[in-house]
This record gives sequence, C-alpha cells and structure tokens, in this order.
Amino acid sequence: MSSTNGIFTEAMLEEAAIEILENLGYDYAFGPDISLGGDYEERKDYREVILSHRVKDALFKINRDIPREALDDAYRQLITFNSPMLEENNRYFHQLMTEGIEVSFNEGGQIRTKRAYVIDFENMSNNEFVVVNQFTIIENEERRPDLIVFVNGLPLVVIELKSASDENVGIDGAFNQIQTYKRDIPSLFNYNAFCIISDGINAKAGTITSNEEWFMNWRTVDGENIAPLSQPQYEVLLNGMFHKDRLLDIIQNFILFQESKEPEKDIDGKKIGDKKSIIKILAAYHQYFAVKKAIEKTKEATKEDGDRKIGVIWHTQGSGKSFSMVFYTGGLVRELNNPTIVVITDRNDLDDQLFTTFSKSKDILRQTPKQATVRKLSDSQRTNYVGGNSTEVNGLYDLLNDRESGGIIFTTIQKFKPEDGEMPVLTDRKNVIIIADEAHRSQYGLEAKVDSKTGEVNYGYAKYLRDALPNASFIGFTGTPIDLEDRSTVAIFGHTIDTYDMTQAVEDEATVRIYYENRIIKLETDEEELTKIDDEFEEITEGQEEFEKDKNRAKWSRMESIVGSPNRVKKLAEDIVNHYEEKAKSIDGKAMVVCMSRRICVELYDAITKLRPDWHNDDVDKGKIKVVMTGSAADNEKLQKHLGGKQRRDLLAKRMKDNSDELKIVIVRDMWLTGFDVPSMHTMYIDKPMKGHNLMQAIARVNRVFKEKSGGVVVDYIGILESLKSALKQYTNTDRQNTGIDTDVAVAVMLEKLEILRDMMHGYDYSKYMGNSQVERMRTIVGGMDFILGKKEEEQKEFKKTALELGKAHALCAATDKGKEKALEISYFKAVKASLVKLKEKDKTPLSKREIEARLHQMLERSIISEDVIDVFDAMGIKRPEISILSEEFLKEVQGMKQKNLAVEMLKKLLEGNIKAMEKRNLVKSEKFSERLTKALNKYRNQALTNAEVIEELIRMAHDIKKMREEEAELGLSDDEIAFYDALTADDIVKELMEDETLKKIAHELTLAIRNNITIDWSVRKSARASMRRVIKRLLSKYDYPPDQALKAMNIVMRQAEKMAGNVYEEVIWSDRVAEEPGKFTTVDERNEE
Repeated sequence: MSSTNGIFTEAMLEEAAIEILENLGYDYAFGPDISLGGDYEERKDYREVILSHRVKDALFKINRDIPREALDDAYRQLITFNSPMLEENNRYFHQLMTEGIEVSFNEGGQIRTKRAYVIDFENMSNNEFVVVNQFTIIENEERRPDLIVFVNGLPLVVIELKSASDENVGIDGAFNQIQTYKRDIPSLFNYNAFCIISDGINAKAGTITSNEEWFMNWRTVDGENIAPLSQPQYEVLLNGMFHKDRLLDIIQNFILFQESKEPEKDIDGKKIGDKKSIIKILAAYHQYFAVKKAIEKTKEATKEDGDRKIGVIWHTQGSGKSFSMVFYTGGLVRELNNPTIVVITDRNDLDDQLFTTFSKSKDILRQTPKQATVRKLSDSQRTNYVGGNSTEVNGLYDLLNDRESGGIIFTTIQKFKPEDGEMPVLTDRKNVIIIADEAHRSQYGLEAKVDSKTGEVNYGYAKYLRDALPNASFIGFTGTPIDLEDRSTVAIFGHTIDTYDMTQAVEDEATVRIYYENRIIKLETDEEELTKIDDEFEEITEGQEEFEKDKNRAKWSRMESIVGSPNRVKKLAEDIVNHYEEKAKSIDGKAMVVCMSRRICVELYDAITKLRPDWHNDDVDKGKIKVVMTGSAADNEKLQKHLGGKQRRDLLAKRMKDNSDELKIVIVRDMWLTGFDVPSMHTMYIDKPMKGHNLMQAIARVNRVFKEKSGGVVVDYIGILESLKSALKQYTNTDRQNTGIDTDVAVAVMLEKLEILRDMMHGYDYSKYMGNSQVERMRTIVGGMDFILGKKEEEQKEFKKTALELGKAHALCAATDKGKEKALEISYFKAVKASLVKLKEKDKTPLSKREIEARLHQMLERSIISEDVIDVFDAMGIKRPEISILSEEFLKEVQGMKQKNLAVEMLKKLLEGNIKAMEKRNLVKSEKFSERLTKALNKYRNQALTNAEVIEELIRMAHDIKKMREEEAELGLSDDEIAFYDALTADDIVKELMEDETLKKIAHELTLAIRNNITIDWSVRKSARASMRRVIKRLLSKYDYPPDQALKAMNIVMRQAEKMAGNVYEEVIWSDRVAEEPGKFTTVDERNEE
C-alpha cells in the first residue's frame, strides 16, 4: 500500500470498504439501527442471524407463481438445520440457495411440486444487496463481525478487517478472528458463502473450511489486468468479487463441496465406522476467469459452423488445475444442452486421481461421473453386471454408445487404440466435449509413425480420438506449456485460452519459488567415452512410444551403467545424506530422489542406509526412507523387497503426505513425478537425464505452499541445467527469469541480512558463541537478549524480523559452502530471536495448533547450535522456580542479576504466570494483583521507574503473594472456599457487618452447592445460569447477607463459579470421559481451545 494512505486504523478500513460497496450499488445499514430497539428494527433477538422480513419478501417477489403457504414452507426449510456438523449445514443451505427449495402445494385439486428460489440469479434487480457493520450476534458468546454482506436478508459474506498500521496484528489476526466466530456464533456460518480477511495491505478470500494457506488473493477486477501488489489489495478484491452479478455468479457456479470418508478405527486398529469430512472450495481468480473464457470458447467451437477446437488452458502445476476442470465441467453441464463430457488422461494413476476429485464434487456436476475400466464390455461382463452378479465394470464404447446426451466419462487415452484395423466411430454426436489432462504430451500427436522392423503404421492417439468421435470438440488443460515446436497441439486443441504462469502463482502465494543447486558428481570414465555420452545424453528422452524406447535402449543402458557405478552411488549417498541433514536443521519437511533405473534406486537405498542404519525398516509403515517403484515377480531378489502393489504405494503416499510421519525421503525412478502432491516436500535430488515437460513436472513437486517453507530446491547431480533452460524457453518471459533461481541469490540475501544484524549488535561482543564452550554459548545468548531488550520497541521488532528473514534465506542455501560457513553465526541470531519471542509470549494469546506443531518439530529436530529456544533460567544458572512458590533465595538471585532488562522480563513473566494460575481459583485477588502489575510496568515503560526500581516493586509483589498464601492457610478453608470467601468480602464493609465464622459457613455451602449444580455448559445456557443465581440468592438471604452489598457479591460469585466450572470440569473429565459418547462431553476450557 502506498505511503499516501498514512496510518490506517480498523475503523477507517471499515469505512473505506463500505464506501466501495456503496459505489457498487449496495445499500448500507448500521447494525444497531436494524437490531432490537433500533430506529429501523429488523430483528427481535440478537440470536437471529438473518433479516427475516427481507428473506420472506424475496421469496414472495421472486416466486409469484407459488402460493403463500408453500412459500412459508420454503422459509421454514431455510431456517431449519438438522446436522451437528457446521459444514453439512452450510452445504445443505448452499444447495437450497443455488438449486431452489422444493415445495408442494395444491393446485386445482392436484398436488404440484415446484422449486422456490430465494435469490434470483437471472434478474439482478429482484435482489437486495446490503452491507451492515456493528451487527451483534449472541449465541455461545457475544460477537460482532466487522462487516456482513446480506443478499435478500441472508448473511452470505463475512468481512473481517485488521488495522494496517498495527504491526502486531496482521491478516492472520483476521483469520483467527473468523475461526473464533465459527466457534462462538456458528449459526451465522450456516449461511456463509465465503469470508474475506484483510489488513488493508493484503486481502484474501476463503471458505469456512479453508486453512490460512488457502485464503487466496483476488488480483484483478476485469480478468485481464493483474493489479500490482503496490495497489491496495482490499480495493482490488472488493471491486473484483462484489459486482452484484459477479458475486452471484461466484456463489452459484464457483463454489464446490468435496466430501470424503476416512475409516475410523479403535485403539487396536479395528474399523468402527466412517468419519465424514467436507471441504468447501472457492475458485481462485485465475480459475474463475479461465473457466468463464473457456465456456465462451466452447460455445463458439461447438456451433454448427464451429471448428471444434476450444483451446488450451495452461495453469502452472500446483495452482489447482483439477478444480478448474471441475468448475469448467460444471459450467458445461449448466450452460450447454446436456453435453457428454469425456475426460482423458494418459496414465491410470492420474485417471484415478482426477476421477476421485470429480466424484467428490457431485453437487456442482449434478451427476455421478463414470470411469471406463475396459475398452468394450464382453457379452459375459454385460450379462453378469445386468444380473447384479459383479462389481460395476464400464466399457468406453458402451458408455459412449448407450446415450444420446449427458454423462461425464473418464478414460485413459490408450483405450482409443483400435484392437485391429481402423478405429470405429463410437458416436458422431456434436454435443461431445473432450477434456484432455496434460494436453502437451507427445501421444496426443496426429502423425503416423512406422515401425522399421514390422512396417506397421502407428498413429498418435489424437487421430484415433478424432476417428472415434468425429464431431467432438477438444479442450486441453496443462500444467506445463505447450512445446513451441509442437504444432500438433494447436492442430488438435486450438490456441491458448488462458495462462497462469509460475511467476504469477509465486506472487499470489499459490506456489513457492524453485531454486536450482548444482552438485554434479563426475562420471567415472575416459574422455572419449564421455564425449560419446554427452552426445547421446540429449537423445535420451522419456518418450512413451514403444519404438522410441527400443531405439534408445542401448544408449540408455550404457549411460545407466556409468551413472550407477558403485563408487559414484556411494558418493551420491554421502552427499544426499549430508545435504538433507544440513537442510533439516533449518527446515522440517520431505525430499525426493530421482534415479535413472530401478537398480540404481535400490543400490542408492542400500548405500544411504549403510551410512544411516536407523533410517531403514523392513516394515512398510516404519522407516525414514523408502523406494517407490513397480516391478514383477521376475525381478531379482534385491529388487523384490522394495516392490509391492498399489496397496504398498498408497500406504507410502499417505505416509509421505503426512508431515508428522517419520518417512522423509523417497527414491523413485518415474513414479510420483506427476500429479503427486506433498506440500511439505522442499528438496528434489535429480540423478537422471530428464528434459522438457517431464523435467518441469518433476521439479514442480517442490513448489507447493507449506507453513514456513520459503522455496523449493532442485539439486542437480547429473547436469540437467541445459535441459532446464531449454524447457524454460517454453515458459512465459517472467518465468524464465524467476524459476530455477540459482542458490547464489539466496546466499546474497543471507549475507545482506547477516550484515544488518551485525550492525544492530554493534557494541556487544558475541564472539564467544563461536567457541566450543556450551556454557559460554548460553551466556552469550542471554547477554544478546539483554542487549536487544535495552533498545527501543521498534528496533526490537526490526531485529526479530531481520533474524526471521535471515533464517529463511539460510534455509534455502544451508548446504552451500557459504551457508555452511555462516551457519554457526546465523544460529546465534536465530537463538537470540527465538528466546526473545519465547520471553515475550503472552499467556493471553495461545499459539495456534499449527504453530505448536511447527515448534515441536523444530525443537525435536534441532540441536543447541541451530535455533534452540534457550531457557533463560538454565542459562543464568538459576534454579527454575516453581510458579506457586517464589522463594526468597530465588528473588535475591534475580535482584543480583547484571542483566536488568532481562530480570524485569523474567519477573513479569513469572508474576503473570502466578496471577493467571490464581485467576481460576481466586478472581478477586488475581484482579487486584493484575492491576498492580500493569501499573508498575506502565510506569517502567514510560520511564517513570528505572529498571532497578521496577524490580524492587515486582519483588514486593512476589512477597505479597507469598504473604497472602500464608494468611489463606490460617483460615483453614479449601482453595474454592477461599475464593468464595474473598468474593463475599470484596466489599470491606461486609467484614464489619458479619461474623467471620458465618462468612466461612456461606463460603463452604456455596462451594458444595456450586459443585453439585455444575451441569454441562451452564456457563452458556441461560436456564442453568438462572438456577445457579437462585441457589446463590437463597444462601445469601439465609445468612442475612447485607442487601446493599448482595448484588455486587452475587456477580462476583457467579464469575468465580464460572471460572471454577472450568476447573471442576477439568478434574471430572478424565474420570468420566471413558463412559461418555465421544464428542458429547467437553469442558468449557476444551471448547474454548477448539
């Protein structure tokens, strides 16, 4: 965002967003005005999340031909949700909204069934668009989202904004806020189409199931011009998504639900049922505009005089190509007259993968896709299936011939090869559309090739496809660009419809950059042989056609024997182990090794496990490294133990995709090089000649977005750089400059950040950290922390930010010479930064599950040298105090510390811990101490107290907490009784008006009553709270508690009881959990954490 925007608060951002929406023709309403008691009241209760009058009006206005009582039934369906699962309810509502609400009514003595619509997708002027701010909703908690966009009274979009100028709150704060709303006001999200999060600089859209990485930018208003990142992103997003007709188009046609079932197992691994999960996907901008263009092109190509060539969509790997295909197919079903759609891939595993994606998206496709398992059904297969005697077997010919229209059929291109002679016409209908996945591959050719031995002529599959479906229209989807020299692609599919290249995907954070690192291991052979091999190297390609393979087989095997010589494999193993282990110190994740042959795969495995025996395990679901390849019973014994069917591969794929699984490295020849997604894979080691699309697709395995991963690295052991360059020629100009960036770039960034940090540490000598003494090392970290803590808040932030950037840059080049040379010094800055962050962590902001997992991984994976978060107490040689007892000797030690800034932070942290622990058991006292701590720290920050004075004050507080504990012990009451005793005597006058023994008695009885009355969720449910209040009232009047003080006491007792409810649940839950039905019994605390 440009500096002209100045300081941008949340309120200003809210106003700006409202202004943009008003310019787009939306009405604006102020939440309190249309809520209970407002000037234009539209809701009777804060629990209502829809504007019911508007919903009813819309039903009436849009469905003039349906009687009122049937519309009342439609309204009832809209407000009735039956599933305990939010995603299920959301999907149910989405269906009602987009497909209509089925109602039945009596017309002229006949029962008629029609669909009523609550949104008019055809006629925009029949809909009302309103943006509302300050709209309070009370459900489990009271919450007020920043902006809600209502269409016809339905809250379809929630917009959450954070201040652009507050450095502590970024867009992730807005994301976390949405998660809180889903927990606290779930009813609002039954109706949610999607959510927007923005901090003024960034703006992203996602659904109720999107994690933070999948909230995506929307970078264009018109689909043609991509807005530069310097333009305020919220403006681009709002103007790009919220034009009225576009918003409804996105909601109706560009949201899909994917349902999958995972087996649920008991403790012994026995299946006890299926666990359903639903993912809701919103199209990203590149998918939306590409599909819109493709549908228009399809209409042109399929006209009577159309050329049947729709075109090619090139969206770089990792940017959601499969979903683009689903959205496109959904669009065809909707906008064309029930076409038959044939989806073609060129490998069985890709066919399965794509078929699964489509099968899970039945809602948007409005039908169930079918997979052709054989070319043509035999008579016995046909009769068996009709008789219900076998599982479903589909023949491609049968699926195409047995229908006049409709249907989504999946098949591999190989099924279009005729058994003998000419390819028969399967159907000459014009309403057939062929969608080819990875349309660039050589087998889509048209030309004839002659087998020199037999004289047999083979054509490219495209010819057979054309023969079989002479009037079909063709569209290709590809993740790698069409070969510039390959004219056949254009001849079959037509020209490019839309391009979303790597550079753009990286800029949108849809993928990460790929870096290239050269670590070539020389081939052992004489010069002459080498020259020969160099010439052959170029010719060796991975063409799928048989005769190509024959031609190259001899050259390939000669090359393979040199590449796979024992000595070279040994060197390769050593280098991979070193490189991977260096990398693992700076980033946790997976790696893939690509070898030239199955023999080399296995020998490399043996060489690596010889160096690291603990990485090996015979068990398929254990071990850190595995070989993934196909084979047959005829293979030799050495290979056999690495072979296995689809089941073994599926299990390994599952392990590889799970970042917490110990399987970190797989060795492959050509399995998993296309279409296999492991977001956490950060390195690919290539020791196999590859070129063109195969190479580009393989390296795209490391470009997926994942947590802190700053880029993917391709390590070249065999010399693919030239091939990489020529493969990149096919790419757009920007891609050529930005892909395969040399790790030198990362080295330069690393050195620059290191220089900045050295400047910041000027005046503090940290050289002892580079020595060998662990003790000195710890001292240097603590000294560095103290030094940074003595700087201004701004500079502290700058230090942490730069250290983080340094870590990221180093992660990319950790295995280079420079990276190794600087590793120790870099680990110093990372350790200081990590320990500062740890010290500053407030108890109030719990880490997200993702951060906790990442942190645990880091701590397990790393040694002190890299980024260990150091424990200040250990480092100072001070015994870590037990939170509950701050002993005299400990306080003296802290007072005597030389690092005063650090001492303040330590005391503050310990006192906060004490007060936090106290809060649950004793609200009154914890609030008093909390106030006192805040005052002292504010004075220190405003320099009204020196660090020595504030240490005095904090130590005094520690003494007072101790003294308070001693006094409590003398009362002879339990912790809970003391809490209520304090609540009753919060007003000092009560002690004068009542006997101490009576007060103790009330406290005792209150504790019992509350323990007996704790029902699940009573802190939320009104009825339970009311009965709680009655119990307290009765007790207070029974003992003549002073009436003037009773209301205050009642409120404090209630609050204390709620805190205690959390405690009691925690104690009860572990003993009761076993007997309860899973998921039905949760503590208040657990709910708050979910």
